[in-house]
Amino acid sequence: MTDLDRKIFGQITTKEIIGASPPAIPDTKNLLDAELQQLTNQLDLQNRENLQKLLEEQQILENHVNSRPGAMALAQDKIQLFTEYSQKYIQVITQKLQS
Repeated sequence: MTDLDRKIFGQITTKEIIGASPPAIPDTKNLLDAELQQLTNQLDLQNRENLQKLLEEQQILENHVNSRPGAMALAQDKIQLFTEYSQKYIQVITQKLQS
């Protein structure tokens, strides 16, 4: 069973991504844009250990959402959007860890 109130990307919850509401474009995209900006801004305040934890946590959360991609009742366009933004966030964390 999926925890629908689990925060998977900043303040965005599972139900906002896999549910029908809000619509993918523009609402969910705008939410993801804002959260990505906020999350990446907060990375400058993190030490290496915390960055590694954030990286691992985001990878787990991405797997959590993508564990049901074949279910036709789910909002596939929103799951795809979430995955794109999650990958952007993971890439920024990885770059910070490598610098």
